[in-house]
Amino acid sequence: MGGRVNSEVIISLPGDVEIVSVVTNSAIKSLELEADKTAYALIKALNVIIGIDVQKISARNVLTGKISSILEGSVNDEVSISLGSDFTITAVITKSSVASLGLEVGTIASAIIKASDVILAVD
Repeated sequence: MGGRVNSEVIISLPGDVEIVSVVTNSAIKSLELEADKTAYALIKALNVIIGIDVQKISARNVLTGKISSILEGSVNDEVSISLGSDFTITAVITKSSVASLGLEVGTIASAIIKASDVILAVD
């Protein structure tokens, strides 16, 4: 879907997983993006929010999977969610959030990312 300034770009991954990015039309032109061209979605772990039982939310990207690892830090923890098909997304959230959500390896959780936080890259 395109507008005068920005457009949505949808990257399809195996397993019916899609990642939506909102980028400027000039970026689409400079990256030479077009249908069926390989592109990469870059997402900073600090821009990923973790949710449990997410039903309705305004963020375009809600990627649900199983927590595959939690690396504990002194203030923040790194939480990785396996999306299947060898895809993993990682979030850095506070230790108190990990505790209040009851996150453990094996827990079903969703990685939530605003489309404007997804950066696109090409070879």
